[in-house]
Amino acid sequence: MSNKLWSILGELQSDEYEWVDLSHSLNNSSPYWGGIPEGAVELGTTVFDWGNPMLECLIQTFKVPGQFGTHIDFPGHFIKGADLSEKYGVKNFIYPLVVIDISEKVKADVHYAVTVDDIKAYEAEHGNIPDGAFVALYTGWAKNWPDMDALSGAAEDGSEHAPGWSLEALKYIYETRNAAANGHETLDTDASAVAAEAGDLVCERYVLSKGKLQIEVLNNLDRIAPAGALLFAAWPNIEGATGLPVRVLAITPKK
Repeated sequence: MSNKLWSILGELQSDEYEWVDLSHSLNNSSPYWGGIPEGAVELGTTVFDWGNPMLECLIQTFKVPGQFGTHIDFPGHFIKGADLSEKYGVKNFIYPLVVIDISEKVKADVHYAVTVDDIKAYEAEHGNIPDGAFVALYTGWAKNWPDMDALSGAAEDGSEHAPGWSLEALKYIYETRNAAANGHETLDTDASAVAAEAGDLVCERYVLSKGKLQIEVLNNLDRIAPAGALLFAAWPNIEGATGLPVRVLAITPKK
């Protein structure tokens, strides 16, 4: 009897590959969007303590917004009546992973929005984005976690200054290359300058209007090979969610 999957797992656990957590760890001080009311986060509240005569064990509750920390967004987050969490199953947990690195351009321009030319330059070096890929944008922004002001790029006048996606780049990965999902280290899909010009998060609205998924506030993308890695994402099986905190793993060829 062939145990092919066991053999594949053994190969992936070899020294040829690295397993990388792409999620930020969370606690009661972790940042979240300022529009969410205070008190929305309560992690690890004890509701059944040691010493209870009914049963010697510890039980906690966890209260979080759907969009908290490294999280996945479902279409109904921005598109009224669109699909929510229950429409996405285990086949949406694994993807070929593509990492587009614009970190040097972001160092020169904090407002930088990835362009189609950036993606074509990536493809010239690493090959075309494969069908069904998860395309992650590496900007170096994860270093700002967990400082909310730094994550937002907040200025004294309240304006935000952060890099991100352009609408043209997203249309390219979805309409030309048939990607399945996208992700980024920043709080929002849109580069702040793109959002300011449009007066809306037009990039995020586009992604979700296409019925695609995205994962925000990713971590450790600098440790992932540009091509050849796999991304695994898992979230609680909760119905009716617009988004959920997500644990994300990449298995990558060592750089």
